[in-house]
Amino acid sequence: MQSKTEPALRLARTDAPASAREATHPRLTDTHVERNPGTPLDLDIVRALRVNRSAVERRSATIPTRRTVKKEWQAGWLLRAITLIDLTTLAGDDTAGNVRRLCAKAAHPVRPDILDALGMTGVPMTTGAVCVYHAMVSTAVDALEGTGIPVAAVSTGFPAGLSPLEERVREIRASVAAGAREIDIVITRGHVLTGNWQALYDEVKRFREACGDAHMKSILATGELATLGNVARASMVAMMAGSDFIKTSTGKEGVNATLPFSLVMVRMIREFYQATGYAVGYKPAGGIRSAKNALEYLYLMKEELGDRWLKPDLFRFGASGLLTDIERQLEHFVTGRYSAAHRHPMV
Repeated sequence: MQSKTEPALRLARTDAPASAREATHPRLTDTHVERNPGTPLDLDIVRALRVNRSAVERRSATIPTRRTVKKEWQAGWLLRAITLIDLTTLAGDDTAGNVRRLCAKAAHPVRPDILDALGMTGVPMTTGAVCVYHAMVSTAVDALEGTGIPVAAVSTGFPAGLSPLEERVREIRASVAAGAREIDIVITRGHVLTGNWQALYDEVKRFREACGDAHMKSILATGELATLGNVARASMVAMMAGSDFIKTSTGKEGVNATLPFSLVMVRMIREFYQATGYAVGYKPAGGIRSAKNALEYLYLMKEELGDRWLKPDLFRFGASGLLTDIERQLEHFVTGRYSAAHRHPMV
């Protein structure tokens, strides 16, 4: 997968000499990621992006087979995966009670006896965030007080994103005012399907302005974008507009996160980082329910973007059922036996 205008992409941020650009690039460290401010929309770059579908599918098929981890190393990777989960409830029957129970699980995601057996006694262990509808933001913020766990709100007419623009902007501002520190927005898929990249850029940029200091994850709904080329172009436009993360899906589409979609998106993240020096995060969401599947995404991130993208500020899983299976796998490592799912309740 290559862009014919890769040299132009490298100049997208500034016309300064290369030495000056390198001197002003923010440094990616273990503790700090400079927030992506966005770049001007460059339609030449966006329209020139091409994806070799066969090559993407071949590469994706090798990810589960090229790297495996076993025994204590697998347990270590799974503990890391827990810290990367946006523990999510986006159901029509959500209540304050089950959101509070979910928040309690986010603050204590693994049973203490399992952590003790793994030598993790006293080591802080929480999920990356709790993700809820706007109506439940204040409840989640109150339940998580003192834990340091951020609340992420799905906004902008989630999941379809077809409510009036001003209404979507107001929803973002209301969620931020209620205490959400992260906002998961949904794009208008029609802009992608009709190639209206300027409209998509303007929309996402407007959402980013409404987020203020809250970090914004742009949900592309990849399963509804028709082609991998559209996924690549939508990813690039969303990053140019200032997205802090790009995310595959709402979890409500017929096709959600897949390794081919993810490979295309992380390659765009890599190109954007190489061009601008700004690191954008990635969030696969929808259908990731098994520890094995989670490990495949961790392998992908390590091979394509490196270890720095295996931390919560640059990678998250959008999941509700994943944590249960990870706990079961950890108990199996400790005891040699698989436990029933009801021994690891979510709410």
